[in-house]
Amino acid sequence: MAEVEIKNLRNEVVGTLELSDRVFKAEVNEPLIWEAVKHYTDSLRAGTAATKTRAMVQGSGRKLWRQKGTGRARIGSIRSPLWRKGGTVHGPQPRDYSYRFPRRKLRGALCSALSAKLSENLLTVVDSFGLESHKTKDLRKILDVLAGTDKVLIVDSSGNANLRLSSRNLPGVKLVAGVAVNIYDILNYRMLLFSRNDILQVQETLSR
Repeated sequence: MAEVEIKNLRNEVVGTLELSDRVFKAEVNEPLIWEAVKHYTDSLRAGTAATKTRAMVQGSGRKLWRQKGTGRARIGSIRSPLWRKGGTVHGPQPRDYSYRFPRRKLRGALCSALSAKLSENLLTVVDSFGLESHKTKDLRKILDVLAGTDKVLIVDSSGNANLRLSSRNLPGVKLVAGVAVNIYDILNYRMLLFSRNDILQVQETLSR
């Protein structure tokens, strides 16, 4: 079993916690992590890029001049893609970029990413985020002690209003619930701060 220290908000060790080797000592599979990140970012794409075809652009459909006898090239419509301000051929159209990603592969990628963070000492378990103040500067002092100046992902589902209010204006800091942890955030934020209850919740989900 992987054993981690439990700390308080003053960075003092107040206990230890045993974590599953299946989740937090998994082999780091970089190609699988890349697949999972690509799936996540593709799912966020709006897919609203669009160009107008010759049927959509403004202009008359009347034939500009007769087919023969003028000495000029034949032309059927001013909206032809060959003309300036004409339609676009094979341009992008609105589409959905999301696709199905196997759940087992997603869980494997999350285990790989969490295992890498734990092995590099970039994952910290906090006993509780019970802040007494909603002031941003108070949370900043706590994070300076626990994580330094690195980007921090705080994982806590307690619904602490002080934590929510004090973290929302801090650059490089994001607060999410345990059920909302995703592969992109794990990699995008250097330090991970889990509450004790939430890391156990994540462990239970990934162990299924």
